[in-house]
Parts: sequence; C-alpha cells; structure tokens
Amino acid sequence: MPLHQSSGRWRLGLALSLLTVLLWGILPIALVVALQKLDVYTVTWFRFLVSFGLLAVYLAARQQLPSVEKLRSLPLRLLAIAIVFLAINYLLFLQGLADTSPSNAEVLIQLAPVLMGLGALVVFKERYTLRQWIGLSVLTLGFALFFHEQLKALIVAPTQYLVGSGILVVAAVAWAVYGLAQKQLLQRLPSSNTMLLIYGGCTLLFSPLAKPQPILALSPLQLGMLIFCALNTLIAYGAFAEALDHWEASRVSAVLALAPIVTLISMWAVPFLAPTLIAPEHITALGIVGAVLVVAGCMAIALGKKN
Repeated sequence: MPLHQSSGRWRLGLALSLLTVLLWGILPIALVVALQKLDVYTVTWFRFLVSFGLLAVYLAARQQLPSVEKLRSLPLRLLAIAIVFLAINYLLFLQGLADTSPSNAEVLIQLAPVLMGLGALVVFKERYTLRQWIGLSVLTLGFALFFHEQLKALIVAPTQYLVGSGILVVAAVAWAVYGLAQKQLLQRLPSSNTMLLIYGGCTLLFSPLAKPQPILALSPLQLGMLIFCALNTLIAYGAFAEALDHWEASRVSAVLALAPIVTLISMWAVPFLAPTLIAPEHITALGIVGAVLVVAGCMAIALGKKN
C-alpha cells in the first residue's frame, strides 16, 4: 500500500493542531468532574457513542457517508489496529487520571505525540532538520523544568500514584500506534469517514461494560462536563485527523506537546471561577522558564523547514 502524503497546506494543519491542543488541554479537568459519579468504562462509552451519533447525522445530511466500495477497499487489519489502540488509550488515560492528577496525566501523556513523531520518521520517511532536532532537545529540557515538582512527586508518591503513572505511559504508547495507523488510513478515506468508523468500533467495544443508568442521576454540572467531554472527542479528534491530512505527522505531534501548558493555565484559572471544583496549581519561576522552552521547542520542530 502506498504511504499517505500530506496535502502541503501547513497553515491549515497548524490551525487544526492548535485547536486540538486547546480542547485536549482543558479535557482532563472536565473528565475529573465526570468521574466523580461515573466509572471509566461508562464515560468512555458515552464519549464515543455521542461522537459517532453526531458525526453520522452530519455526514448523512451532507451525503458524505462512506460508500460500500470504499469500505470494501479498506485495510481491515489497519482499521482494527486504530480502533483497538484508541480504545486502549481512552480507557488507560482515564484510569491513570483517576489514580493521579490532571497535571501528572497531561505531562506523561505527552509521551504520545513524541513517540508518534519519532514513529513517523520511520514509517512515513519524514525527516527532521538539525533545527528540529535542536527543538526536540529544547522541548525535552523545557518539560523537565516545567514539571519539576510533578517529576519529584513520582519518586516519593504512594503505590497507587506510581501505578497510575505507569498506566499513563502505556496509554501514550497506545495513542502513538493509533495516530500512525490513522494517518495511513487517510490514504483510503477522508478523515471524517475514518473517524466515523473508529468511533463506531470503539462504541461497540465498550457497550458491554458501560452502565448508562447513573448518567440520569448526575448533577447539572457533572452532566454538562460529560457532554463537553463527548463533544471534545468529536471536535478534537476530527481536527487532529484533518491536521494529519494537511501536515506531516511529526510536526502535528510537536504542536500537540503544548497541551500540558493549557491544562496548567486552566487549573490556575478554574479556582477563581469555581473555588470548590478543583485545587489550584502553583507554578514556580523555574516552571515558567520551562514553559517558555517548551513553546520554543515545539515551534522549532513544527515550523522547521524540510531539507
């Protein structure tokens, strides 16, 4: 099978990647609220079900549902890999989030775009320039400084925290595999059709484990956060899939590394709006320096020119 080639519309790819960063950055906070009353299986099932339903209605209204001929031409093994590994990522990320914290979950899940970017160098024959390799080094240093306190906490943390952190690492590996499979599937179907099949497959996987009844007992705030999580899935992954169609996977993955900064800023701002919802984050001067390095490294990787 020929490898997928990006359209070259890098500005559109960058804009879509930044939209994904914003949505993924605030997602952990909403998930923490939803998990106050629901288990990880039900939350994951609901997110996929709503995303599948809304996307199916949208594509049907525009007469853009995948044809039988296109479905028959799909590499089923590759589609199955994308479905299974995205389902694993969703489940393990939620479990790791429940066992640790939003900040810790975001810093560890950033292994995912890094692994995807490195995988793209091998699978899609993408290349980093010297400027991009330097950017990757700066990015790594920035994360080490920005999350200095969180990284220290991993060493002295209780067993549950350490196990949750390990779960998040596995979730990151699963997402990297999904991302590479998703990009290759774009060779056969538009991003919207691909995501429709993936959402539907993941919904079926989690249906036997979901317990929908407690959803009816959620408070307005919890229900609102659950709905937001579902819409976040639809919009963020749609933007991510479309970004892969227009930009190299290695550069998309570099921009996605900005998500933890959005999470930390959101966790700093939320207590001012809802003091009892979540504990505030305290960022040191060293963390601010790390944030600047993270942004600089991401931009060097994302915007560095190809040889």
